[in-house]
Amino acid sequence: MNIKKGLQYGLATAAIGLFSAFTPITGKLIGNGGQATLYSHTAVEDINATNNNVTGTIEPTSGKVVVVVPMQSFEFEKSMMQKHFNGKKFLNTKEFPKAKFVGHIANIGHVKFDADGTYHVTVKGNLTIKGKTNEITEKGTVVVTEGKVTSNIKFNIVLADYGVEFTKGKPSTKIAKTVEITSKIIYSPKQ
Repeated sequence: MNIKKGLQYGLATAAIGLFSAFTPITGKLIGNGGQATLYSHTAVEDINATNNNVTGTIEPTSGKVVVVVPMQSFEFEKSMMQKHFNGKKFLNTKEFPKAKFVGHIANIGHVKFDADGTYHVTVKGNLTIKGKTNEITEKGTVVVTEGKVTSNIKFNIVLADYGVEFTKGKPSTKIAKTVEITSKIIYSPKQ
């Protein structure tokens, strides 16, 4: 092989590799092993929990989003907190094992799935926790880095909206009326 043909072959191979690396994402994106964190602050105590079993999907063309959170997968620092969280008086996770968000990214046209960047999004839809469904609108980001897509959304949940209310006793002083749930999911194209 002469030098000219070798150079042409090398350039063609590099071009094919470059274009295949930036193939636009058009099919459904699937996220498994995403993370949700729960945070509650009161003057008495802060409560933190982490869940690493969150799943989700995003349809880049329509903006449809579905996120499922297995409620018993939240892990707390104190075992008693975990017991109360899963108990009948709080989230009753045996009867209601999953929380689910079904909605869409309102400004999906703003997200360029084929270009690296951080895109600020508005997510609208229905959140179901403990059998109660409420419409919510929240802000978040979709980050595209070298073909990987990560969603970051923070939800502020009013517990009473989902049938969780404490008017007296320790829970009313130790648990905030509104808790913060932060979700981070890394997606890849459906195979």
